[in-house]
Amino acid sequence: MSPSPGRPADAAATPQAPTARLQVQRVRPAYRQVADELRSQIMRGALAPGERLPAESELTGMFGVSRSTVREALRVLASQHLIDTRRGVQGGSFVAAPDPARLVEDVGGALGVLVATPRLGMADLLEARLLLEPAAARLAAQRAAPETIEALRAAASAPRDPRDPSGFVEHMDFHTTVLMATGNLMLTMMGQPVGDVLRTRLDRAAVPAHRWAEVDACHAEITEHIARGEAAEAEDAMRNHLLDLRDLYGRPGAWKSG
Repeated sequence: MSPSPGRPADAAATPQAPTARLQVQRVRPAYRQVADELRSQIMRGALAPGERLPAESELTGMFGVSRSTVREALRVLASQHLIDTRRGVQGGSFVAAPDPARLVEDVGGALGVLVATPRLGMADLLEARLLLEPAAARLAAQRAAPETIEALRAAASAPRDPRDPSGFVEHMDFHTTVLMATGNLMLTMMGQPVGDVLRTRLDRAAVPAHRWAEVDACHAEITEHIARGEAAEAEDAMRNHLLDLRDLYGRPGAWKSG
């Protein structure tokens, strides 16, 4: 190939320095791009749990960014429980196996903060629940194994804690069990943070005691539809139950402030 016009022949033959393998684009903050790439490698298994990440100096060369950018990216991953940082001679950043329970806890905490702002209200959470849980009841009726049905019946008839006559914790356990009965971990993870917000923000003492007895009866009905494999009936019963709860939760003074 002949040299380009205006360039000396020897310059054309000089090998160019290799470019960075993972050069970032200046569209979003560089540390987020670095974090996104490392997160992608972790999630697809290219970086396995327990594996040590390259040293900061190596990561700066790989991504073409500063050491402070790499450190900020690692902080993001640590906050998402995707890496653990250890000190000492054998220290460094190590890939952590994602823990669904910790992730759900984080989402629940974030929802609790958002609900206290104008950006997200209780009505939004209740509407999302109304879309999620009837479909979950249908799937549970189609998929639930005998031991799962036994767990549902146990959750529906669980004795109440004397310290909480409302039985709210037991009621939320029932709804979680329905989500788990679908066999779909994503549905379970989507539903649990909503339950966490309801648990911490609903003023259960403001709800008349007879309404909790009605909740118990609804749970028993939903359970038997699931046990008999009645998918449409289970879905309808759950939807009607949640509509009743939405009215219950809409009563004045039902929610704690802050």
